[in-house]
Amino acid sequence: MRMVTVILAGGAGTRIGGDKPLRVLGGRPLIAHVVGRCAAPIWINAADPRLAQYGPLVPDLPSPGQGPLVGVWSALCQAAVEGVEAVLTVPVDTPFLPHDLAARLKAGLGDHPAAVAVTADGWQPACALWRPRVAPVIADHLAAGRWSLAGALRSVGAAPVPVSALDFSDKLTPLFFNINTPADLADAEERLKHGQD
Repeated sequence: MRMVTVILAGGAGTRIGGDKPLRVLGGRPLIAHVVGRCAAPIWINAADPRLAQYGPLVPDLPSPGQGPLVGVWSALCQAAVEGVEAVLTVPVDTPFLPHDLAARLKAGLGDHPAAVAVTADGWQPACALWRPRVAPVIADHLAAGRWSLAGALRSVGAAPVPVSALDFSDKLTPLFFNINTPADLADAEERLKHGQD
């Protein structure tokens, strides 16, 4: 199966003061941490040319700033053009993602149109594996003003794939911990200092 990983990095990041993908964590941009946990090849769902060093840019279509479901749809459309069979999406603000996320979701995909990571806390809808054939369904959601990733995944019949949310090390690291605020970034720095990357 030809698969690509798409890092969803097109958001404004207003709660953290903007430029979320390039915020520094442990001496590296946040996006670099996510890239290090993803399977290649990697595309970046963003229009910022500064992010092109991490992978080909796939900007939102038709217009940016409408939420991650637009990013998913844009990536699925590009994947269909390039003959990609599955698109793994992950958010740019999750630096502790499981290294085996792609393998787990691929194993759980089967014949389903999509698969989504599920932890004890529920669905992690930004962490999902999508077949490009669902792009028309996503387009219908967007046209109707429905922006929910979880809603779109339920609509296409995504398979829930159990994934551990914790890394059992000296302290428990929430693998799907996401960074939205300066306080979250400071928390992540502390986790890195304790060797939890």
